[in-house]
Amino acid sequence: MDILWWSLTILLMLAGLIGTVVPLIPGSVLILCGAVLNHFTLHSVGWRTLLALTALMLVAQTIDIVSGTIGAKWFGATRWGAIGALLGGVVGLFFGLFGLFLGPLAGALIGELLGGKGILPAGKSSWGTLLGTTAGILGKVGVGLVMIVWFVLATVL
Repeated sequence: MDILWWSLTILLMLAGLIGTVVPLIPGSVLILCGAVLNHFTLHSVGWRTLLALTALMLVAQTIDIVSGTIGAKWFGATRWGAIGALLGGVVGLFFGLFGLFLGPLAGALIGELLGGKGILPAGKSSWGTLLGTTAGILGKVGVGLVMIVWFVLATVL
């Protein structure tokens, strides 16, 4: 029975790591679920580890929510550009990995143009959205890796 629980734990954590990049898969949440499953079935990790992983999961979720907006604002986006980036991000989710990058970029550009900005300032805001989204994905992958390493170290030590 232990093999089943370890297999499910590892499967959840791998799916979570993939989910840090792939849209619509809650990566850090799945990694935490793997640790919680392990805690209640195999008792390999304690409450401190679960609390630490929960805190890291919240950090990853925060990064996911604010990264594109921060990038857009840093490069001068207006409310129109931020709304466009958000809507473009939602539409981009349906187009896989490329949509994840191009959706917010196109949405910010269209939003800024509709808001009355010229093509160059709108392009600058869009560039910021792309950089913010990319930084957010890299940040989520980093946090996901830290979560998995923390779990592994907690089970071994």
